[in-house]
This record gives sequence, C-alpha cells and structure tokens, in this order.
Amino acid sequence: MSTTEIPTCRWGIITTGQASSWFVTELVVEHISNKARHIIQAIGSSSLIKGKEFAAKCLKDAPNQQPTIYASYAEVYADPHVDCVYIGSPHGLHKQHCLEAIAAGKNVLCEKAFTMNAKEALEVFDAARRKGVYVAEAMWLRHRPIVAELKKLLHVEKVIGEVYRTTSDFQMCLEVAELPPTSRFRDLSLGAGSLLDIGVYSLTWALLTLEGGTPPRDEKPNVVAAQSFVDGIEVMTSLILSYPTSGRHGIVTTSMQQSRRASSVIATIDGTDGFIEVEGTAPSHPSSFIVYPKWTTGCDSKPRGTRYNFPVSQQGFIYEADNTALDLASGRKESLIMPWSETVRVMEIMDEVRRQGGTKYPVD
Repeated sequence: MSTTEIPTCRWGIITTGQASSWFVTELVVEHISNKARHIIQAIGSSSLIKGKEFAAKCLKDAPNQQPTIYASYAEVYADPHVDCVYIGSPHGLHKQHCLEAIAAGKNVLCEKAFTMNAKEALEVFDAARRKGVYVAEAMWLRHRPIVAELKKLLHVEKVIGEVYRTTSDFQMCLEVAELPPTSRFRDLSLGAGSLLDIGVYSLTWALLTLEGGTPPRDEKPNVVAAQSFVDGIEVMTSLILSYPTSGRHGIVTTSMQQSRRASSVIATIDGTDGFIEVEGTAPSHPSSFIVYPKWTTGCDSKPRGTRYNFPVSQQGFIYEADNTALDLASGRKESLIMPWSETVRVMEIMDEVRRQGGTKYPVD
C-alpha cells in the first residue's frame, strides 16, 4: 500500500462472476477517481482459462493493467504484492473465503450480504481482530455521494422535519421455477432468496433514513416479517421496522416475481414538514432525489420540489474502493462508513426476518 500523494491499492480478485466483473471494470476506468489509484494485481479463478477470459473482458480498455492470473484462490491470498482481497463470490462462500484471506494476513473487502447470518459475521470479525487485518462489507450503496448528501439534509439540516416513515421496494424478474437446479438462485447453501440478494438494499434505505445509518442509534427497532416461497426458495419478503419510542416505521419489501415495470421512485421518506422521493433504476442504483414541502390538505397536485442529481457513469463501485484504500492508508481495521457493528446488526435483523418468515439455511 503506497501513501505517496494519493494511496495506491493493489487488489486481488476472488471469483470471476458478475459482481467481480463490475468491480474490476470500474476500477480501471481512466481518471474515474482522484482519491486513490487502483491496480488489479491478481485474479483468482477456478481455472486459468476462465481467469484469462475474465481479464480479457474486464481489462480490454486498460492495457496498463496486467494482473497475475491464478487457477486458485489460495495463490491470490499468498501473493505478497496484493494489498487487499475483493471477494465477489456467492453469500454462502463468503465466510470461507474471508477466513482464508485473513489467515494469509490479507485485508478484505467482501461483497454483501456479508455472510449467511450474524454468527458467521462475528466469526469473520473475530478472526480479523486476532490477525490484525482490515475487513469490511462491500455495501456500495452506503458509500455513494448521494447517500451522504441525503443523510446531511435529513439528520443535520432536517429539511423535512422529523422523519417518521420510510418505504422502499426492490423488484427483479427471476423465474425461480424455471431455473436449473445448479443455479445459485436455487441453492440454499449459497444463500438463495431475495432477502440477502436484493432485500438488503431496501432494508438499508430504511436504516439510513430513519436512524442516520451509523452508530450511535437511539433505539432498536422491532421487526415483523413475512415471506413467500417457490419450490422452497424465498421469492418475496415484506417487513416492518417499528421504533417503540419515536413511533417511526420502515416498510421494506422485496420480490423476485416482478410482473410490472418497477417505479423510478425507489424510496420514499416522510417527515413532519415534507417528504423526499429517491429515484433510480433500483434501490441499489440511486441517481437523484427530490425534496418536497408538506402536501397541503385539499391540494390536488403535488407540491413543487427541489431536485438533487447525482449521475454515475459506471455502477458506483469506485466509491467503496476509494474509501477502502483511504482506510488502509490510514491504518484502520474497520470501515468508517460500514463498521463491523453495523454489518452484524444488519445480519441480525435479516436473521430475525428469516426466523419469522421461514427461510432456513443449512448453516443456521
């Protein structure tokens, strides 16, 4: 890890799936960041052929990036030139891959959902603490500039007064019954279901806006949840977070049975003096929000609002990568934006949702 001028982070990539391809492709875009320099140092795959194909596809516009391709993950962990390992494998493999990287003394940025349950997350963080390495959950939504601005307006400037309700829904079209048995979306050992895959984003919007998203928090929410299944796989989750003292509610829904075009409004935040609509292609991809004054009783038309735009040319992975590089350069062992306690808390909430809804994984 170099700290001259801006920090340089040399990444080792674990698995060559979609998340890893998005991450790598974005990090090598020329001039996309002025906070850190990113080098794809090594790529680990199940075979050299797959690794080389991945590199050819994701680094085609970055001739200066020449990573070492390994036919195993262990070789990435052992590479002395790798500063941080990015883990983009399915949820069910996160604990194993994190522990392997930690045992090798590597820093880790692991995709969401961090693990299958809170117990696994605590195991990973305990191992990181004992080894003295950095570990963070790659909840990229929290790192976006749009989220920082929205939190400031809500919780510091209180532009809509006291927030009392947030709703967020994530829909995707995935016909579980038509997928082959080998699909990760049908494999409970890998965390199949909508909650860990996409529901965590809807849940995150509720936590960010109702609480501010980071400790300290004033009270723990109660959880009421229900889930629906197709062929034993959870395809729809609905949950309510209720805060006993303040009376605030978070209404969180997620579904893989999309039958209509999803709304461009991905979250709605209601306050005593107004409301905010967050827009984007999905709760994972916000692009703008509009702050409205309170809708006057008897007025038929929506009041005029103030729009805040945050266009992102890529997926948005660069923000979490930059912040990881800055954390490492400062010697931190936890993310300032997604500390270990917050990862565990989110996993605990999803554990309770699954307990009430009926989703059970082999590791539970």
